Amino acid sequence: MPPLLTQVARVSDGLPLVAIQTPAPGIPVTTQDQKEAKALLRKITAGANKMSITSGDKVFSYMVRDSLCFLTMTEARYPKRLSFLYLDEVGDLVLQELVREFGANWRVEVDQTARPFRFIHYDPIIQRKQKEFQDERQQRSKLNDDLSEIQSIMKKNITDILDRGEKLDNVQNISQELMSKSNNFKWGTRKLTWQARMQQYMPVIVIAVIVVFIIYVKFFW
Repeated sequence: MPPLLTQVARVSDGLPLVAIQTPAPGIPVTTQDQKEAKALLRKITAGANKMSITSGDKVFSYMVRDSLCFLTMTEARYPKRLSFLYLDEVGDLVLQELVREFGANWRVEVDQTARPFRFIHYDPIIQRKQKEFQDERQQRSKLNDDLSEIQSIMKKNITDILDRGEKLDNVQNISQELMSKSNNFKWGTRKLTWQARMQQYMPVIVIAVIVVFIIYVKFFW
């Protein structure tokens, strides 16, 4: 199934600028889904670049780019890497349209607008992109084998964000700290492994050096 809901909002205050929804057969976009999307957009800050947030049988994925938040909602089974590929391509299209329409002053236009859905006329280009992602198999061909990107994406549950009022930039800071500790642990493990191997093979190396030295002295000195 393609992305069910897509929104573009201003990061500073969560003001929605563009929004479309395309319910799939048997998978409606509910009022609760819309409320959760709105609440998430208000809590997102520039410090958290990408995140995947589970809400029941659906997942919200978002990407922050150029002070804009690009958010989509999919079924939980929809590949997360495709969700973020979709957001990347939507981001490209929206930013291209902003530059085409407002030139170098597009940021001023975005920052100063006070009207929700100011750029609703961008809906058609997002809808076309959304239709491209209906065929998962076709879109999978765009993905490479590098998993580092998806590993850097934070994953949370919707209740962790909304019920606790947790700021997403704090979540990102925790993630970065855990990644740093993980890297330090990996380095320490490699160091201990190397030391253990040296202790294991050092006597053999010493004996080999002594034998070579004796042979050299006996036959070549």
